[in-house]
Amino acid sequence: MSDQVRVRFAPSPTGTLHLGGARTAIYNWAFARKNGGAFILRIDDTDPERSTEANTQQILTALNWLGIDWDEGPEVGGSHGPYFQMQRGDKYAAALDHMEQSGAAYPCFCSAEELAAKREIARGEGGFSGYDRTCRSLSADEVASRLDSGQPHVWRLAVPLERGPVVVDDAVRGRTEFPIEAMDDFVLARSDGSPTYNFATVVDDSDMEISHVIRGDDHLANTPRQILVFEALGRPVPRFAHLSMIWGADGKKLSKRHGATSVEAYDEMGYLPEALLNYLALLGWSLDGETTIIPSDVLTANFSLERISKNPAIFDAEKLDWMNGMYLREMSPDEFVERMLPWLERADLCTAADAQARPDWFRALAPLVSERVKHLDEVAEKVAFLFQEPEIDEISRTKALDKEGVAAVLSAAARILSETDFRADAIEAALRTLPELTGVKAKVAFQAIRVAATGSMVSPPLFESLELLGKERTLARIAAAQQLLG
Repeated sequence: MSDQVRVRFAPSPTGTLHLGGARTAIYNWAFARKNGGAFILRIDDTDPERSTEANTQQILTALNWLGIDWDEGPEVGGSHGPYFQMQRGDKYAAALDHMEQSGAAYPCFCSAEELAAKREIARGEGGFSGYDRTCRSLSADEVASRLDSGQPHVWRLAVPLERGPVVVDDAVRGRTEFPIEAMDDFVLARSDGSPTYNFATVVDDSDMEISHVIRGDDHLANTPRQILVFEALGRPVPRFAHLSMIWGADGKKLSKRHGATSVEAYDEMGYLPEALLNYLALLGWSLDGETTIIPSDVLTANFSLERISKNPAIFDAEKLDWMNGMYLREMSPDEFVERMLPWLERADLCTAADAQARPDWFRALAPLVSERVKHLDEVAEKVAFLFQEPEIDEISRTKALDKEGVAAVLSAAARILSETDFRADAIEAALRTLPELTGVKAKVAFQAIRVAATGSMVSPPLFESLELLGKERTLARIAAAQQLLG
């Protein structure tokens, strides 16, 4: 094994990339970048019924969207491929043959029914419930005879019973010992020749010279078994780092009952990839215990396994919303327009050509919106009145227009605005005279104009909105509101 840091993320393409998997990918990627190492993406697609090409593409798309790049793997290749387990059958066969020749693996001919009966007896006697190693004691001649006859069999690891406890020196959790007598001779290859997870992942990690295995602590129980396979193959054992689970606010493992759990869903809801990456990185790791806004370059420059917490992280949707809003507010007008535009196009409000034709107008719109949304899927609704003629709903009409003095306000506003330079400051100065001219309170007057111009009681700042709307359209909408009032 080389001295280079080499880490991997190995998702199973049985669904979309969920938040826990994304955090694991982020930590591996950041660790590799911090240490000048290599980040490998491997697709563990050995579940033929659930693994699909569509799911693989969704995972790749989600990682790309988050800004996570890989040095070896699908789409980029590399010198340690193939990077799909289904294409690595010859690697597993060679490794199994090596273990067979060395005596580290043996065939087991026990049927499923026999194994179930053995387990039932063991449970009844309160003894060891693992495989009782019946076939381990078969003579070489009998094994050869059974193999020659084509008798169905699996291949098991011959656990070295004379060995001491299996020690996992975990970079996050510390030292854990697993007594060797609690380890059963687990299956390496099924009767159809396909490798089990604990065998295939070791062969892959070994072949790809993985130096650190950073993964969720739901894999901790697999680790002592995998260490035994590394040793049986005579290959270096990587350093393990097991990450605590992400919990919901109720203290239970994050799941769909807590809301969206896939990266793809957060993209569709208008979250920024850099904000989601930042937030997920902080679910179990910290820069200094205080800093919350951590750009990806700061993350990769400072990431370390030592600062990963042993305690489960709590997913807080409100904090993610706050962080996403912070990223939006920090954007330049040009960047916000670029991020906003696809959402406006999706709502059929405008096109990219419209933005190119009126760059100054869109730049002026950007800060009015970025300060008032938490994610981008809220943008279209807030600015639709600038692109389409709004309909004044009954509630807004009742609360804003059907009030004493509003007719006079709209009449005076139309007259004043027709003679006003249509800049926000000039518009504000002109409309500030309305209360004195009409005897109507400023709150009532301005709310009536807001509803007339935007169709809603809630909008971006009124005077800036009117400037963006333009004099002609503003006056036309005030006139339409006057008609509503008769």
